[in-house]
Amino acid sequence: MPSESNARAGGEKDGRTTNALKRQLSRVEDEANDAWSRTRDVFSDVGQTLDLKGRLNRNPYGTLAAAVGVGYILGGGFFTPLTGRLVRLGLKLGVRLALVPLLNDEAASLVSNIMGGGDGDADEPSKGRGRGRQNNEGKVP
Repeated sequence: MPSESNARAGGEKDGRTTNALKRQLSRVEDEANDAWSRTRDVFSDVGQTLDLKGRLNRNPYGTLAAAVGVGYILGGGFFTPLTGRLVRLGLKLGVRLALVPLLNDEAASLVSNIMGGGDGDADEPSKGRGRGRQNNEGKVP
């Protein structure tokens, strides 16, 4: 009965292979559980450090905007034509908002120096503009 002994040998071999596979799957499962536990701990620590719940309660719209921005960048939207247009628009607005008041102050200072024969101190803003003349103590005479 050589066929029975071959069947037993094949069965034992299959049993050993199955046990080895079960042990390997068990190890992989344990490693996956450990990795998941470490990842959960890291995210919990980050959440506590950033105080995400507190920020969300204090400023929900800002938190939503930040989440949309992070999602946009992580989603690959950073190097798109839309982003280029938005950056150009932001730079134009930023330059205008920063330079226009500065240029207005400089022009007003220049005009006041020309018209009033100012003392030439253009860095110092005109004192008491619109409030009358002040004496040394800051009181109106």
